[in-house]
Amino acid sequence: MQIPNLTEAKKRSNQEIFIKTDEYIVKEDLKKLGIGKHYFVKTYGCQMNEHDGENIKAILEDMSFTECETMEEADVILLNTCAIRENAHNKVFGYLGRVKHLKESKPNVIAGICGCMAQEEVVVEEIMKKHKYLDFVFGTHNIHELPMILNHTIETKSQQIQVYSKEGDIIENIPVKRTSQYKAWVNIMYGCDKFCTYCIVPYTRGKQRSRRHEDIIAEVNELKKEGYQEVTLLGQNVNAYGKDLSEDYRMEHLLTDVANTGIARVRFVTSHPWDFTDEMIDVIAAYDNIMPYIHLPLQSGSSRILKLMGRRYTKESYLELAHKIKERIPNCAFTTDIIVGFPGETEADFEETLEVVNELKYDSAFTFIFSPRVGTPAAKMEDDTPLSIKEERLQILNNLVNQHALEANQKYLNKVVPVLLEGISEKNDQLLMGYTDTMKLVNVKADAKWLGKIVNVKITDVKTWSMDGEVVEEI
Repeated sequence: MQIPNLTEAKKRSNQEIFIKTDEYIVKEDLKKLGIGKHYFVKTYGCQMNEHDGENIKAILEDMSFTECETMEEADVILLNTCAIRENAHNKVFGYLGRVKHLKESKPNVIAGICGCMAQEEVVVEEIMKKHKYLDFVFGTHNIHELPMILNHTIETKSQQIQVYSKEGDIIENIPVKRTSQYKAWVNIMYGCDKFCTYCIVPYTRGKQRSRRHEDIIAEVNELKKEGYQEVTLLGQNVNAYGKDLSEDYRMEHLLTDVANTGIARVRFVTSHPWDFTDEMIDVIAAYDNIMPYIHLPLQSGSSRILKLMGRRYTKESYLELAHKIKERIPNCAFTTDIIVGFPGETEADFEETLEVVNELKYDSAFTFIFSPRVGTPAAKMEDDTPLSIKEERLQILNNLVNQHALEANQKYLNKVVPVLLEGISEKNDQLLMGYTDTMKLVNVKADAKWLGKIVNVKITDVKTWSMDGEVVEEI
């Protein structure tokens, strides 16, 4: 049994990061473990969690399990969790109530959790005390050990907890079951060393460590060969790619090499303003297949609050960077993350955030009320702002974001834009859906033959968070 330790998870050293290509092994007897059985994986959180979920599904299928649509059909249930906000915690523990109820009627069902919540000391302690019906727990560092963990759970019929609090290595060659046939996540790095005072991610994901660019390019080339149209390069802070490597190879070099594979579309998330270089901007502007869409978290428009957050930039430097990007990359769409109600935030601090939103007119924003995470410095800061005030600020901010999002979309009306059509519309099963190069959701009147293709679409109607259109021609 290996239980997470927050103090150990915080440590950073000059210890060498090992790239391991032979750690994922499924023994012959385990390849038959799931014959005739089904699995259900539910994933919460960010794109990296989504990609972890793709790895987990592929591993289970290597063991002959078959995916099913509902938890009630499953023999193995796995919740792949997010730790970034309290709301995510509450959703998982709420869902665990359903799992417990199911296990009472189907005692042979095996259930576990993994992901970022599993890396938290307080969460594992709670599981051990109050959720003994859970069969296994593992973290972000040992997804590749799932076959062994699952088999040991079945053999011992006892709760297995295998969570490592360490800086981490890079495990290559873990299989992937891609959610989409046309778009793919590609990890370029893991972990984070920024330690923003509110953020639990450096503790749950470990030290910043970059994959070899040769491995990344090989993966992108293989995806292109398989017919994928778009890749999204993933990392907790992609702009810092390569800073932990000995060679002089950074994010601008990687973007150049990925673009030169010729794959139709390249995106990347998430960026930290601190590491967004002029060279990166120049590369994005130079390549048509690097999409003119930037997600650049603001978090707060107050330099005073940014300092308390440990963000290492000011309101002024953020605005300078944002305007530089807008000037050099024509028609670039901008989205952001904003936290309201951080400990000590005054009305004047909040007004500064609104000023930035009004100046940059984001295409959209993910907005949240501050959520203290146990073990982070911000969780210990004095917070005397009533929740009612925080909720009022969030509503004001959301109204402003919605206003600018609609204004941004209105500029597209009657224009022809490129859209990658990727599935049936949730709005209307007679329509297809896809995204523009600037990451705008479009519901399109189009024949199913256009699925998986980038087509010219004329925008016929706009709303705050989506647009409608019709196909003009294939690009």
